[in-house]
Amino acid sequence: MCSLGTVVTVLLIISCIAMIILVLLQNSKSQGLSGAISGGAEQLFGKQKARGLDAVLHRMTVVCAVAFFVFALLKAYLG
Repeated sequence: MCSLGTVVTVLLIISCIAMIILVLLQNSKSQGLSGAISGGAEQLFGKQKARGLDAVLHRMTVVCAVAFFVFALLKAYLG
């Protein structure tokens, strides 16, 4: 019979792989280092909202990241 620690470890690995896939599927928002410096303010203060597939991928990434942190904390607690 599987222990709770094994189940949490499997869920942690699944959420990790899903998060990697979701991040790789998303479009890049900037071009290199110059885009990271100048484009950060645009992305933070701009009123552009993601639509369609980008919005769905963004929401799924956030959900997957939260699940990853919950499973990681649970795994650390179970030790």
